[in-house]
Amino acid sequence: MQNLSAVLYLISAVLFILSLKGLSSPASSRKGNTYGMIGMLIAVATTFMVLDKPVLLLIVGAIAAGAAIGAFKAKTVEMTHMPELVAAMHSLVGLSAVLIAVAAIFHTGVEHSPVQKIELFIGAFIGAITFTASVIAYGKLSGKFGAKALNFSGQHLLNLVMALAMVGFGAVYFFTDSHAAFLVMVAIALVLGVTLIVPIGGADMPVVVSMLNSYSGWAAAGIGFTLNNPVLIIAGACVGASGAILSYIMCKAMNRSIVSVLLGGFGAEVAAGGGGDSGPKNYKSGSAEDAGFLMANADSVVIVPGYGLAVSRAQHALQEFAELLHEKGVKVRYAIHPVAGRMPGHMNVLLAEAEVPYDQVLEMEEINSDFADTDVVLVIGANDVVNPAALKDKSSSIYGMPILEAHKARTIIVVKRSMSVGYAGLDNELFYMDKTMMVFGDAKKVVEDLVKSVVH
Repeated sequence: MQNLSAVLYLISAVLFILSLKGLSSPASSRKGNTYGMIGMLIAVATTFMVLDKPVLLLIVGAIAAGAAIGAFKAKTVEMTHMPELVAAMHSLVGLSAVLIAVAAIFHTGVEHSPVQKIELFIGAFIGAITFTASVIAYGKLSGKFGAKALNFSGQHLLNLVMALAMVGFGAVYFFTDSHAAFLVMVAIALVLGVTLIVPIGGADMPVVVSMLNSYSGWAAAGIGFTLNNPVLIIAGACVGASGAILSYIMCKAMNRSIVSVLLGGFGAEVAAGGGGDSGPKNYKSGSAEDAGFLMANADSVVIVPGYGLAVSRAQHALQEFAELLHEKGVKVRYAIHPVAGRMPGHMNVLLAEAEVPYDQVLEMEEINSDFADTDVVLVIGANDVVNPAALKDKSSSIYGMPILEAHKARTIIVVKRSMSVGYAGLDNELFYMDKTMMVFGDAKKVVEDLVKSVVH
């Protein structure tokens, strides 16, 4: 039985790795998800095989409840709510790591080795930080806690003191087996998760979500050692490593330091600089018919999708419009910023849902050099990712963040509900350029009007 379970766990781990590989591209994402589900099914079934007198009612009941909630959320969640849903799921991973560690500590008749104590400590404090940090991230992304950074004097010193205290109580537990010390350590970690995230503003939340993804993986891996479960170790390590790599890519895309992310409160010092509005400005506005005429008579069009596109569910109408332009001989492509839509890959998933051909969807590095030769750029529901202030305004909270250089195109059309600021709370000088035309309205309604203007 032991040899069989080892083989089955190995198969499950290989499937998890293939799942991550499949998820690296929209073209293979369905296959990747399938690999992951099969791997999890094998892992769960194998765990039942090796358990000694399992309490089936509790285990099966928990699995059934979780499956029901997960299926319901998967069916009902809006694309606009995906970022906070991901943060919420990370919180559950962290909480489970904490509960497993606490259960292991209070398990009577079991004496933990020094290595196991270290594993419990690591898994518990990473899980606790992940839990509360993810809850705060969820609140910021959903608007329940507000997206604004909360800064206070001495916040970094406070975090350092709490981190040292957490390690100190962990050491007390290690040498004395004190349950009280372990619980105090967990409590400090829970508070530390909050103080690490509250100083981070809404514009930086995509990187936070990515980093929390990594934290949840490492928490799972740490608990995997405690439970002596190899597939949990491998799966957790894969998630932790891939999340860390994604976090590095995101930090690079936003000109942030990976060390600052780990310490918490990154971007807060810059955000205090300003980047606000200096007074009334003039802008040009037009109708959907005007915008449709310009794009139908262009040689090349680049579409920059953003969060507003997801809010209005306009991706299907947008793809219909793009196909009409193709029929007229217009070269149409989509430009994706790494943090567009408040979550890594948010816009890629949105466009894939509308069956946009993958070869038309280009990342920032691939398309930035083409903007200067583009006739028309259609910015639809995006704001901060095309804000030129990131390139030249040192007082702006997004200064240094690489952007989609839409301002270099010959003509710019921006679809927005109003002239309100974006998620980072900043005005955008792109909207006031002489070659920019604002088209106001709900994105889906505007795109549907664009379709009508081209058809007729």
